[in-house]
Amino acid sequence: MKTWYPTAEQPKRVFLIGIWDEGASKQEMESRTAEFRGLAKSLGVEIAAQETVHVRELRSRFGMGTGKARELGEKAAALEADCLILDWEPSPSQQRNWEDLSGVPVIDRQELIIQIFAERAKTKEAALQVELAELSYALPRLSHKYLNLSRQRGGSYGAKGAGETRFETDRRIIEGRIQRVRQELEEVRKHRAVQRKRRGKTAFSCALVGYTNSGKSSLLNALTGAGVLAEDKLFATLDPVARPLPGKAIMLIDTVGFIRRLPHNLVDAFRATLEEATLADLLIHVLDISDPDAEHYFDTTMAVLRELGADKKPMVIALNKVDRVNLADMVRNLPAPYANGVPVSAQTGWGLEELTRRVELLISGPVSRFRFPQDRYDLAAALYRDGQVLSEKHTDTGIEVEARVAPPLLEKLRGFTLPR
Repeated sequence: MKTWYPTAEQPKRVFLIGIWDEGASKQEMESRTAEFRGLAKSLGVEIAAQETVHVRELRSRFGMGTGKARELGEKAAALEADCLILDWEPSPSQQRNWEDLSGVPVIDRQELIIQIFAERAKTKEAALQVELAELSYALPRLSHKYLNLSRQRGGSYGAKGAGETRFETDRRIIEGRIQRVRQELEEVRKHRAVQRKRRGKTAFSCALVGYTNSGKSSLLNALTGAGVLAEDKLFATLDPVARPLPGKAIMLIDTVGFIRRLPHNLVDAFRATLEEATLADLLIHVLDISDPDAEHYFDTTMAVLRELGADKKPMVIALNKVDRVNLADMVRNLPAPYANGVPVSAQTGWGLEELTRRVELLISGPVSRFRFPQDRYDLAAALYRDGQVLSEKHTDTGIEVEARVAPPLLEKLRGFTLPR
């Protein structure tokens, strides 16, 4: 009788450990804990257990007391955990201390997010950005890979000095690769600039931004029929996707989601993608209004936009997933920062017409009517180039055009406007 053994790789069992410091409220800590669990689930691991340790101050060896760290190390062994994941950014020496204590690999929150990004990377650009983040993360940890830094490569005693240590060689290799990846990403940025320039001749650009898993890709699909991947996962989208809004001179651009405590290595690595938000004519800030932490997610997204220098751009706030809440209660209790947001549901299509109308008004201004002399068709051409023309009619007295026009162009054409 044959005995069958499973050949598929089993998911890694992980033990999640977080720190609750004095600066965080209980509600914020519960939110962080749930998000940390969601990040781990996004990687497809099996969560053996999760524990959050309350500390008054971060300790130098483990980030917490030695006794508590040993207790957690013993618990990891009892759980037969394959890996520990720490919900903070320990120093390289702290990470090595945890590995020595537990006897299993230890990764931190930053590396967890990088691994999720690596799993989601489908295009060359995304792969390059992930590689840059991985290399930038690994570089300061190189010195802790080698227990014996006296190992030499090259050189001879009594000649021109000892050769390079293995650490120095690997550091030089990584720094060189970082430089090459940055150059490749710069080429990507230039290519994207050319694409934006072409789009800009015929359409306004509107970037969808927001917290990860807020429904940006689903909203893009609902508005344009784009059919892009939209999953109930953190960081389902890494590459910007541009699709025209049907019947409108507007290009919608999906972007990578934000998250609290977004590692600076990732902000730097994904700058070629994140700059879509900084260069767009308008932002649609997508907020999952059904989430109890919506207000915190709003603040986090605005903080990242400030870091990118995009927080002052014209913005429409889309209060997504209203199909999951009581609409009357929601409207009554909206916080002031997004009280004027547009309630929508990417799932049911509710509110999308109002969202489109609000976007058109903000980008192009109100509808205006113009009459140009027959010999000034160049002015009508300017409306086609820089505005949104709704109708054009030739009469004996000239050319009459109805269009949405942004304030600067409207001011230039003030002498040709007609009363509505």
